[in-house]
Amino acid sequence: MASPFPGMDPYLEQPAFWSSFHTRFMVAIADALDAQLFPRYYVDVETRTYIDDDDSEILVGIPDGLVLATGETASPAKSEQSEPVGTSGAVATLAEPIVLPMPEEVRERYLEIREVGSNETVTVMELLSPKNKQAGAGRMAYLRKRRQVLASLTHLVELDLLRANRTMPWSGGTMKDYHIVVSRSEQRPAAELYSFSLPETMPTIVLPLKQAESVALNLQDVFKGVMERAHYDARIDYGQPLPGPQPSVEVQAWIQERLG
Repeated sequence: MASPFPGMDPYLEQPAFWSSFHTRFMVAIADALDAQLFPRYYVDVETRTYIDDDDSEILVGIPDGLVLATGETASPAKSEQSEPVGTSGAVATLAEPIVLPMPEEVRERYLEIREVGSNETVTVMELLSPKNKQAGAGRMAYLRKRRQVLASLTHLVELDLLRANRTMPWSGGTMKDYHIVVSRSEQRPAAELYSFSLPETMPTIVLPLKQAESVALNLQDVFKGVMERAHYDARIDYGQPLPGPQPSVEVQAWIQERLG
């Protein structure tokens, strides 16, 4: 079935979809902006890489119970073969595997709008990931980059399309389910807030460039194109419970009506 939501689809917050959506959405935004900005500006898709050691665990070794049989314990088919050098006919049992915490290399895409010729970074656009909103290496890496941008003459556009976990440290403003912050370098510490709820469509936002220049970005159009090309609506099981925090009773009733 087609996505029943008029704006952001909360089912994309599932781990099975978010990583690919994050990449596809950022690339689609870059393409939409390039069509408007060139030849004055161009958009680069950049990657932030860090090691996330969040105590995730993986199995190391061969599953317990696998027995290497030699000598008299071998199967008939195996017994016809010559015995390997150094064996004594004993049964060798491999050690039971243990669970070890293994750090994960995380890559997050973000955009930089740059001026043609000077290659100066004018605007940085970020789409928050779940790890950016949780305590740990992901949040620290993002906040470090965020502070660098806010301390520079570069504009920052921050998209938060995740309902779960902690929002970024902005003061003031009414927070709904989703919010987008546009921080113009010349207006700091003030910033513009676009806020919308689950039953609403995504807004068209205005991205600042150099001097008085700007560009409009229709996020809903870009999102719709990504949903169609990636066929997320055909892959999502809308019969499953809504991921993330549960909405208000009114919104839950609205969702049930949308899901039919």
